Amino acid sequence: MKVTNLRIPVFMLSLAGICATCLAIHTGYARSGAIRRSNHDRVGSTGAHWVWQNPLPQGNTLYGVFFTDTNTGTATGDNGTIIRTTDGGNSWVIQSSGTTNTLYGVSFTDVNRGAAVGASGAILRTTDGGNNWVAQTSGTTNGLLAVSFTDANTGTAVGENGTIVRTTDGGNTWVSQTSGTTNNLNAVSFTDANNGTAVSWYGIILRTTDGGANWVSQTSGTESFLYGVSFTDANNGTAVGEGGTILRTTDGGSNWVSQTSGTKSFLWSVSFTDANNGTAIGSDGTIVRTTNGGNTWINRTSGTANTLIGVSFTDANNGTTVGLVGTTLRTTDGGNNWVSQSSAVTTNSLEDVSFTDANNGTAVGDGGTVLRTTNGGNTWINQTSGTTNTLLGVSFTDANNGTAVGFSGTILRTTDGGNNWGPQVSGTVSDLWGVSFTDANNGTAVGFDFNTVTGLILRTTNGGSTWTSQSSGAFSPLVGVSFTDANTGTVVGGAGIILRTTDGGNNWGPQASGTESDLLRVSFTDANNGTAVGQFGTILRTTDGGSHWLPQQSGTTELLAGVSFTDGDHGIAVGALGTIVRTTDGGNTWVNETSGTGYDLSRVSLSTAVGYGGTILRRELTPRPTPTPRPIPSPRPRPTPPR
Repeated sequence: MKVTNLRIPVFMLSLAGICATCLAIHTGYARSGAIRRSNHDRVGSTGAHWVWQNPLPQGNTLYGVFFTDTNTGTATGDNGTIIRTTDGGNSWVIQSSGTTNTLYGVSFTDVNRGAAVGASGAILRTTDGGNNWVAQTSGTTNGLLAVSFTDANTGTAVGENGTIVRTTDGGNTWVSQTSGTTNNLNAVSFTDANNGTAVSWYGIILRTTDGGANWVSQTSGTESFLYGVSFTDANNGTAVGEGGTILRTTDGGSNWVSQTSGTKSFLWSVSFTDANNGTAIGSDGTIVRTTNGGNTWINRTSGTANTLIGVSFTDANNGTTVGLVGTTLRTTDGGNNWVSQSSAVTTNSLEDVSFTDANNGTAVGDGGTVLRTTNGGNTWINQTSGTTNTLLGVSFTDANNGTAVGFSGTILRTTDGGNNWGPQVSGTVSDLWGVSFTDANNGTAVGFDFNTVTGLILRTTNGGSTWTSQSSGAFSPLVGVSFTDANTGTVVGGAGIILRTTDGGNNWGPQASGTESDLLRVSFTDANNGTAVGQFGTILRTTDGGSHWLPQQSGTTELLAGVSFTDGDHGIAVGALGTIVRTTDGGNTWVNETSGTGYDLSRVSLSTAVGYGGTILRRELTPRPTPTPRPIPSPRPRPTPPR
């Protein structure tokens, strides 16, 4: 099924845009919505790959799931995600789909043969359990939201604008059928080659008894949006939708009867294994269960507040449901107990990350989140920050000494690798968006003072025991800062502003950037060589300390929110919609790399990128064992998708 994409527009850091965007500005990038899709194709050009470190086994939202037996199942989702299990979900393997189109639906007829469908008319087919997925020609560019196969050859996919396509030769050819509606068809269920039902908005239900040669509208008795349908035979079926709507038929849809679900939650999907046993799932982790054909529905505890979108049962006891940020739950007792098969040290969005070497790193983010790794991200642990203010910047100079900054002038300091974080007096209540330390004592934080409408620069020379305001002369927000020694540093921000100091900030001088695009981050490896990134794929490069800034071709028009160079030649920039570009020649050429997600990435340090929904990705040359799973903490509330 298709779920509405909720996004805050890319903000403007320039003065003209401040008032209209003050709620979005703190992220420094285009914030992803609670449930979203991305159709942006990205092609990597190197043998290296980006692997998930949080959530695990991956964090893309999952929309569809299908099990052929108790052990063997496949789930699909955002950014072309396909994951596969052969042990009942104890372990999941990420498969290569060959697309970044969101995949909404999946259907298998045995452990080997299956199909997945998604955005832009995408249809993928496998005959070897997903070891290889092959794109098929659907004949439509409309998004396909669901698919149902009844045997290896015969299947039907439905989707946007009333689209229905049908195959009888395993997908070698797909033929369009007439649905009689232009509303999105959100789910479809066939019980044999002839008998099938599709559901849509406004209570629309369509039925065929001749393999789709004719689709006939049925009277549902509701105008609720319907998003899930499950038939166990030609007569017995159930449809679910918004506001806890559940409809039941025992005569192939000639009559649909409303049932009491016991919930007002948005129900996204339903799975019946026989005429009596069925489970429906939905928003805020809702699970309702029946063992008598829906005469009574009982709420079950899922253990998550994440929206659940897809569900598949193979018998009355064994079932799996999937949803937001990769959530995967499993039951073996008919839903009395659900066990998480996915894990996340946090699902709060991460705003910045700082590594001092390959092993030691810290990430910070929403709600005062602080995460720490000492083994290159193989494991991440939560640290107690002592604040609920969002943290927007972090800088470590060694494994022990670090500073984080954020909302309302928040500054936190640690001298023991984050085991203890202590607040410091910043002298401001304005938001601080970036920080850079060159040693344990000397550091600079930047932000924006809305009261005076000036760029804010704070400086310490004693590890933050005292912070002193410096005059920036800027009327735009200052967002990124990079110092290479105690005296030499560069600040970037709104409307292409670049400031430079060579005396520890006693004096700041403007530099000509040549752009009015907002600049979000800057990275210098020495006093001369630096790179700044920002809106519309902007990348600027200097080799003379900023006396001259030259534009480089990033190969993307997406907002770039973070940049990190390890030396004058090797650098990575990240940004909106999972964008990652990399250079090995100082930016003369930038190559797009496949991130494996469509989530917005906020920052990067060395080879680790962080972003929306607790996303942590690590660039690796060779695969390594999956990190140990971790329990999921209580996530923040997610909005119910609108009509």
